[in-house]
Amino acid sequence: MNTLTKLGWNEKWQEKAGQSDLTPARIITEYKNLYKIQTDTSIHLAEVTGKYRHQALSREDYPAVGDWVMVSLPSGEGHAMIHQVLERTSKFSRKAAGDLTNEQIVAANIDIAFLVMSLNHDFNLRRLERYLIAAWESGANPIVVLSKADLCENSEEKAAEAEAAAMGVPVLVTSAYTGTGLDELKSHIDHGITVAVMGSSGVGKSSIINALIGEEKMMVNDIREDDSKGKHTTTHRELIMLPNKGVIIDTPGMRELQLWESDSGLSQGFQDIETLAEACQFRDCSHETEPGCAIQEAIENGELEQDRYNSYVKLQKELAYLDRKSNKREQILEKKKWKKISQYQKQIHK
Repeated sequence: MNTLTKLGWNEKWQEKAGQSDLTPARIITEYKNLYKIQTDTSIHLAEVTGKYRHQALSREDYPAVGDWVMVSLPSGEGHAMIHQVLERTSKFSRKAAGDLTNEQIVAANIDIAFLVMSLNHDFNLRRLERYLIAAWESGANPIVVLSKADLCENSEEKAAEAEAAAMGVPVLVTSAYTGTGLDELKSHIDHGITVAVMGSSGVGKSSIINALIGEEKMMVNDIREDDSKGKHTTTHRELIMLPNKGVIIDTPGMRELQLWESDSGLSQGFQDIETLAEACQFRDCSHETEPGCAIQEAIENGELEQDRYNSYVKLQKELAYLDRKSNKREQILEKKKWKKISQYQKQIHK
């Protein structure tokens, strides 16, 4: 099996690449204005061409870890040049930090998202709901990984709570220290499969990856005794080939996951609430004081937790606000695109 195939290259990617003199490669690490790429035979540092940079309208137009790109390789020393990003099959995104409404692509072309949450002080169902929405929206299949089971006395109880919030998504209880659940975790990774590992800082992502790789590749820091939190160890996104299996993308811990656009992720993550809403007596029920409200009835009889419903309402408002800002952003990008076209036409007719 050649290197490209191990990285996930297949007939579908070859069809997207078409007949080209350029070389296919995968982005394995992303730096500021530079990328590390893996071809079938070698690893290079790469940058986008001037034409690519000119045509890019926004941050998400640039390559991300996991992307398949078409490149020209240097004849001697120097960087490879990225000419094209092949159309993505999936992307795990979040709103970039700051006031601007920009998308940050955490990982591209992933098949499975391991959503890691530790069973100690990090255990937070509301945060898990956020990650699940982002995973559903990405196009990847989520799997909830509850880590550090060796530090928890009621892991079965917490796993049941996570299963209720995850709505049918597999929930695995693991410990990199004792080896609990690691074989089951490995069973989800096969040849040609790309797995991204997501989670907050200090939940044990690097320890899990080391266990999957079979060596101490990722640096791990001890947890603090006062709050059971690990120190932030991963500083950049990196794609790693697993021995005899697929690839895994390690990502820096996210202290906060601000959602990006969500067309279907919210509905998939809260199917129970949206199904209840359909049973309300009134179509425009606000689920507050109306008679015949199925949601309020479910809360009263214990079928639905008030905290889960509050989380749903909060996320709904957050996404609606983001959608309004995104519409304004699209208008700005459209103006930017036509400005570039106009500049190009003026250069041609000089």
